[in-house]
Amino acid sequence: MTALLETRGVWQRFGGLVANSDVSISVGRGEIVGLIGPNGAGKSTLFNLIAGVLPPTQGSIWFDGQDVTRMRAAERCQLGVGRTFQVVKSFETMTVVDNVIVGALVRNTVMREARRKAYEVLDFTGLAARAEVLASDLVPAEKRRLEVARALATEPKLLLLDEVLTGLTPTEAQTGVALVRKVRDAGITVLMVEHVMEIVMPLVDRAIVLDLGKVLVEGKPTEVVRDPKVISAYLGDRHAVSA
Repeated sequence: MTALLETRGVWQRFGGLVANSDVSISVGRGEIVGLIGPNGAGKSTLFNLIAGVLPPTQGSIWFDGQDVTRMRAAERCQLGVGRTFQVVKSFETMTVVDNVIVGALVRNTVMREARRKAYEVLDFTGLAARAEVLASDLVPAEKRRLEVARALATEPKLLLLDEVLTGLTPTEAQTGVALVRKVRDAGITVLMVEHVMEIVMPLVDRAIVLDLGKVLVEGKPTEVVRDPKVISAYLGDRHAVSA
């Protein structure tokens, strides 16, 4: 499988704090990969490095065969890196469709085309009936889906999902899982940071576990949840029993 995304020996230091330490990961085309780990493991920092929010202190990031290490987030978005945010960043005073048009304008400079794309994405994400509602009137689960819709409107090759299933009811979470699978079925590769292990482990093809800024282990979810290092660092004994 060809790697769509690679980080090669990536370090990120903030003064004396090492947030990422020699992180080398790859995400193959068409995969759903879960990036998991305890709070402070370096997941969010690595996500921001991949998205182009900041450059790594050391190492390189490759996307679709190109070195993007020094590219800004907007340039990476043009190449096909889409992302959602852990803290929902919808434009509250705008309608749902106008929020998605903002994403669509990355590829479609003609407003008519951007609007058509926005409605297409809203239909895909199950938000079509809410198109003309203000973003501020959406319930939390719908706001999460709006984040995904706006990212999808940029027509990404890689979608970075930052805790899109966190804080949802079991029913809402299962709807979210179905949407992630639908995204992959549409030919989009997914890298997701998630905390809800019971939901994310059956969903992902591979899991990469970070701890203290380093890759602790990676592999198939069934193997990862049984790994003693993972159990002691993060998952807890109940996962070892149920795995």
